[in-house]
Amino acid sequence: MLDPESGLSLTIARIVQRLKGSRLHSPLGHAYGLFAIGVDKPNIKALLTCSGKVSLHKPEIKLESLKEDIKDFLKASGWEKKLQNAVYSELNVFPSPCHPAAPPEHMKEPLAYMRKAQGSWEKRILKSLNSMCTELSIPLAQKRPVSEQKELLNKWNEMGTDEPDLSLFRPVYAPKDFLEVLMNLRNPNYENGEHASFRNHLGLIQVPLKVKDIPELKEDFSELGLNIGQLGIDDSAQVPPEFFENEHVRVGQKVLAEQDSAAAQQYVRQGCPTALRADLWALILNISNQPEDILYYEQLKSNVIQHDLLVDSLIYKDVKLTASNDDYYFVFEDYLYQVLLCFSRDTSVLEHFTYSSATPPKSYIRGKLGMEEYAVFYPPNGVIPFHGFSMYVAPLCFLYHEPSKLYQIFREMYVRFFFRLHSISSHPSGIVSLCLLFETLLQTHLPQLFYHLREIGAQPLRISFKWMVRAFSGYLATDQLLLLWDRILGYNSLEILAVLAAAVFAFRAVNLMEVTSLAAAEAVLADLSTLKVMPLLQIFLFATVT
Repeated sequence: MLDPESGLSLTIARIVQRLKGSRLHSPLGHAYGLFAIGVDKPNIKALLTCSGKVSLHKPEIKLESLKEDIKDFLKASGWEKKLQNAVYSELNVFPSPCHPAAPPEHMKEPLAYMRKAQGSWEKRILKSLNSMCTELSIPLAQKRPVSEQKELLNKWNEMGTDEPDLSLFRPVYAPKDFLEVLMNLRNPNYENGEHASFRNHLGLIQVPLKVKDIPELKEDFSELGLNIGQLGIDDSAQVPPEFFENEHVRVGQKVLAEQDSAAAQQYVRQGCPTALRADLWALILNISNQPEDILYYEQLKSNVIQHDLLVDSLIYKDVKLTASNDDYYFVFEDYLYQVLLCFSRDTSVLEHFTYSSATPPKSYIRGKLGMEEYAVFYPPNGVIPFHGFSMYVAPLCFLYHEPSKLYQIFREMYVRFFFRLHSISSHPSGIVSLCLLFETLLQTHLPQLFYHLREIGAQPLRISFKWMVRAFSGYLATDQLLLLWDRILGYNSLEILAVLAAAVFAFRAVNLMEVTSLAAAEAVLADLSTLKVMPLLQIFLFATVT
């Protein structure tokens, strides 16, 4: 383990290095120069006139006031907030640094058996993709003919009207396939029975990971308490809802005016007013949609126009199977194609593999198999879409109508949160931990229901898994889903998905106790569109006897 001081030093060094390579670095230097010209700050002017490397030994530079001069510049120019937000974003996204002696793969996933399982799962996905490629005699990638490029460019905003023949394509995998893999996960170091705290776990997930109990969850999600105002609650014993909402909107406007990411993240724990949500989420995710961001999106679009990838057909198929058939999201079909096709070409997404247990797949130029100098990542972003993938984007279409901003918000949501829902890891927000947390909560606090469902062959996780893998997208009404995602952003955690899944079972417990089969249990839980998320969470967390 790293001692706190060494850990802090490594974190600071990493953030400084990353900021130097970011798009903030050059504009900051430019702004610094403009500021110095307009103010009487000899220190700053002297620093700017130094040729080559800056020398602090020049007589005109007063070291005693240098620190204050730089602070003044940062505050007066507005760069203080920009840098604070950038640093906060880095701290939210990247894990704490490992010990310098730890091998690099430990940053991806510390447990060897998890890494091995993820590697085996990736091989299975690639085998499925390659067999489809062979069966259909379709290359992984090819340049589009000029006529096809023109046609695609002309219908870029109307791709939903296109009806390509996708009958021969199939999703590479579905959530139920992934669940089967997770059910077979085992820690080879000991038998389950040897671990005292795990001996009595009767769920499908049989790996001994530490998950939180209700008291710990209450502490972590304290802002969801029964005596604290929440958006998404129709009534409150403490504060009239209209008074809370008016005050909450006023505070939200102030948070936006301050442009403080940390304050925005704290604020959304009590929910976002509809009119402020898009701007607050962008602030938390540190997305500003600058001209260079729009240009980058246009470059991705150009890559889509020029080259046809096999995964494009998988994206089309997924949208047609999911969002296009959804009462809430079918109107956003064009946006979904635009965002997901561009996402598949975005090599900046590869960076998240440094802290993900997954590894981007490689493809080789024909005849050069195994020769690394001829290897490329495929798809370019390293992410193979699966059945339901488009539902990560669909709810965001309600908030953002400018394609480049919609794209950036989705990409940031993916590299912070969604990737954890379809990769095997021991991370507390990873899908394995979420499944185990869900089963533990049910078995501990609703034992009768848990045992009943288990006895009739309706293990609860078989029903709830698809909810959690999609972060409930496509299952909850959109206004309720956005209230749930407010809290994911606010707590920088996906654990609330498992809590909500358990709360849904608790809410329908009376009906579930009467069912006698998995099909009947699924029927009871088939429609979640009428549920109110916040009352369910509050009652389960704060009205459960522990």
